Amino acid sequence: MNNMMMGNTGDDAAAVSVGAEFTGDVSYHGDVAARGALVDFAVNVRGATPRWLLDALGSHLNDLSAYPDPMLDRRVRKLIARRHGRREDEVLLLAGVAEGFALLPDICERPAVIHPQFTEPDAVMRAAGIDVDRVILRPPWDLGQVRDGSVAVPDDADLVVVGNPTNPTSVLHSREDILALRAPGRVVVVDEAFMDVVAEDAGEACEVASVRDPGLLVFRSLTKTWALAGLRCGYALGAPEVLAALARRRPAWPVGTLQLHAMRLVAEHGMGRPLQLERADVARERELMVAVLDDAGWEVEPAAGPFLLARPPVADPEAVRLALANRGVAVRRCDTFPGLGTSRWRLAVRGPADVGTLVGEVTRIAALQRER
Repeated sequence: MNNMMMGNTGDDAAAVSVGAEFTGDVSYHGDVAARGALVDFAVNVRGATPRWLLDALGSHLNDLSAYPDPMLDRRVRKLIARRHGRREDEVLLLAGVAEGFALLPDICERPAVIHPQFTEPDAVMRAAGIDVDRVILRPPWDLGQVRDGSVAVPDDADLVVVGNPTNPTSVLHSREDILALRAPGRVVVVDEAFMDVVAEDAGEACEVASVRDPGLLVFRSLTKTWALAGLRCGYALGAPEVLAALARRRPAWPVGTLQLHAMRLVAEHGMGRPLQLERADVARERELMVAVLDDAGWEVEPAAGPFLLARPPVADPEAVRLALANRGVAVRRCDTFPGLGTSRWRLAVRGPADVGTLVGEVTRIAALQRER
C-alpha cells in the first residue's frame, strides 16, 4: 500500500513520512528485557497472582485429564456478556489477546494500525504476508489528529487497529474519537487490554466494549490485572458474524480448562471489590511514581493506564538502559514502537521502593558516564 501517513522519526523531529522506513523489530516484547531482572518495569503485569485465585485454580487440577468442557466455555461467555451488556454469542474466549491479534489476517485484506501502539497486530499481519499501513500519530498521540485531518487513515482500510488506553503512550482516547474511525466495510479493532484499571469514571466514558456495532471488535485481557500472563486469558467482543469469521481457522479446544476456570473465577469474584482495590492501587502508585520522576528531572507524559511513557534526564538513554539491565533493572525500550525512538522508556507502574531503585540507579549510571 502507499504510505499516506505522517509522523515523527521517534525523537520529536518534524513530521516526516514514516511507516515503510521504520526498521525496528515489531515482534519484540517487554518480557525479553524482564527475564532475570531483579526490578521489572518492562512488563505491565500487576504483581503476583492473587492468592484467592491461585487457591481456587488449584482445586481444578484434577480436571486436566478431560478435554475442556463446552458448557464451561458457555458459562464463562454468559458471565462476561452480562458484564458488558451483551449476549453470549457476542463473546469469544481467547488464549490471551495475542491470539485474537493472530486471527486478524482472516478478516482483512487492507489493514491499518494506528501507532505508536502494541505492535503484535502489525507483526502478525506482516508475517501473514499482508501489507499494513502504519498511521503514525505525533505527540501527544491522540486521535484528534485523525479527526482534524492532520493524520489520515486510508479510506480503503478494511480494518483499523487502535489501543485504548494505548500501549505504550498510556493515552486514553474518547469514545467519540474511537467510533469516528468506523466506515462502511471496515472493522475497527480496539485493544482495551488495560481498560479495567483505568479510573472508573473515565473508563466508563471511553470504553466501547459495551457498544454493539458490527463495525467494532473489542479485545479484553485478564492476564495483566490478575497476573495471569503465563496462563493466557482474554476475550473478544463483537457481532456474532465477525467473531465467527475471526474463529474459523482455530483448532479444536483452543482454550484450556484452567484458562476457562481462571476466566470464570475472575468474572464471578474479581470484578467487584477486588477490581476496585486494584484500580485504586494503580492510581495511587502512578501518582506517587510521577511525582518522584518529576522531582528527579524526568519528562513524564500524562498517563491513564498502569504504565508511563517517560524520558530519563540523561544524555544517552539507550546506553543507560543497557547499563540498567546489567544491574538487574529492566525498562521497556521504545525504539521497537513505530513513531517512538530510543529517548523514551515505557515504565510499568510500580511501588515506591522499586521507583526509588530505578531513579537511584539511573542517577548513578549517568554520573559514572559523565566521569568517563
